[in-house]
Amino acid sequence: MPISCIIVEDEPLALERITSYVKKLPFLNLLSSFDNGIDALVFLKANKVDLIFLDINMGEFSGLQLLEAANISADIIITTAYGEHAIKGFELNVTDYLLKPFTFERFVKAVERVKVQSLGNMESDHRIIFIKTEYRLEKYRLSEILYIEGMRDYRKVHTVNKKVMTLQTFSDFEAEIPASLLCRVHKSFMVAPAQIDSIEKDRIKIGDVLIPISETYRKKFFEAINLQGK
Repeated sequence: MPISCIIVEDEPLALERITSYVKKLPFLNLLSSFDNGIDALVFLKANKVDLIFLDINMGEFSGLQLLEAANISADIIITTAYGEHAIKGFELNVTDYLLKPFTFERFVKAVERVKVQSLGNMESDHRIIFIKTEYRLEKYRLSEILYIEGMRDYRKVHTVNKKVMTLQTFSDFEAEIPASLLCRVHKSFMVAPAQIDSIEKDRIKIGDVLIPISETYRKKFFEAINLQGK
């Protein structure tokens, strides 16, 4: 699966290193590289890109400003010497963080996450599950599910269009669906990572709903969304 990419990096040595890493992976197609966010923004408005390697600190127009200014559908891998913006990066749909100086092995791991996430998105868009409710099985696409809420003996499945009650347990859902697509975050909640709008401290926001993250499930959840507990 070819992946088109660009590099946005104002440090010449870092740009040279990332370029050399990209060229070692035959499925990466480097379209261009930029030493500032403004030129990159102009390019992105006119060209489709699958992946962006993006530095954060770049003079007057930072990488985070670029993400906020543009409606970017590409996967983002941040390349930076600073790790304090991880949560903010997730809110802007960043796939991974590469902390400088990073090795080629760590670079490959980040790119593999892009491949897995792309496949996961395609899987969730097309994969279906059957949820038992009352005396019938109802069919749903995984991409329709927002979160699942525990209510005593029942689970309430919140979807884009409706809510459905089921006696299926959280363990049933965990056994059937990968954590990258539907993840346990609390004894009473599972969430679809793709549906998360933001994370603040120990709370997840999906639409107008705030969902707690418990310490028991915290590590597994952040691993599922590729932030490794940051």
